[in-house]
Amino acid sequence: MTFIAKSFGVAAIMATSALCAFGASAQEPAQNDGLNGTLWLQTSVEYKATAMSVYAGATRLLPAAIGDHSWTAALEQDGNFMAKKPAVILDVDETVLDNSAYQSWVVTEDTSYSSKTWAAFVNDAISTPTPGALEFTKAAAAKGVEVFYVSNRKAPEEAATIKNLQEYGFPFADEKHVMLRGEIETWGSAKEPRRKAVADDYRVIMMFGDNFGDFTDDIDGTLDERLDVMAKYGDYWGERWFMLPNPSYGSWESAAFGNDWKKSPEARRQDKLDSMAPWAGPAE
Repeated sequence: MTFIAKSFGVAAIMATSALCAFGASAQEPAQNDGLNGTLWLQTSVEYKATAMSVYAGATRLLPAAIGDHSWTAALEQDGNFMAKKPAVILDVDETVLDNSAYQSWVVTEDTSYSSKTWAAFVNDAISTPTPGALEFTKAAAAKGVEVFYVSNRKAPEEAATIKNLQEYGFPFADEKHVMLRGEIETWGSAKEPRRKAVADDYRVIMMFGDNFGDFTDDIDGTLDERLDVMAKYGDYWGERWFMLPNPSYGSWESAAFGNDWKKSPEARRQDKLDSMAPWAGPAE
């Protein structure tokens, strides 16, 4: 009886362990706010076709932009710029380089962005070209247009960024044309000083980005105020300013919770829900 009891006890322990293991393996995936947006960026034909369409439209406009010497895309452009050599300004992340591998890591690990892990990712230099970006920049360069990459990557990440761009053959991927945050004391996260630095010497004919701040620094208002700024420059979109889609991160998200990152994740999520305008539902 003792042997049987002991055997039964061992079997019970083994069964319990197996059930626990099964329960762990059957546990639902963590719910991360970035899942659908990152999945769309990394896997969808719809995203790739949209990005390609943006760049294809800009490519068709290049001859007109180059030929019209009064044409400028930079709000910082002033003085007599008509005789200046043409240039384009592009953001890097999710505009020229696709970093969805990092966002995918954030989602699958159920973690969040940090400057430490982001720097490690950048230094791996494994980002791939955003669909259409390489073709556009090469077409612009072939027509005598200089290409500037204005990014909020930090200055210590410049070498890895240039390496990543050069790996795919992006034109003008050098220290002069890659302008990162902090390279100069006045180059903070707001991009106006860097856009102005380009506009001082070039006629900026087009700008590209995935975030409102890639075009204007007037981005920190309420949701309605941001819409007003967008409308103010309605004639720029699709002709001088070209927005790439990014449902994974950006100022659009923080605008929903008043740009207050000190709020808890739960409070931020509630503010996002409160910012939405849902259907009332079916009539009873």
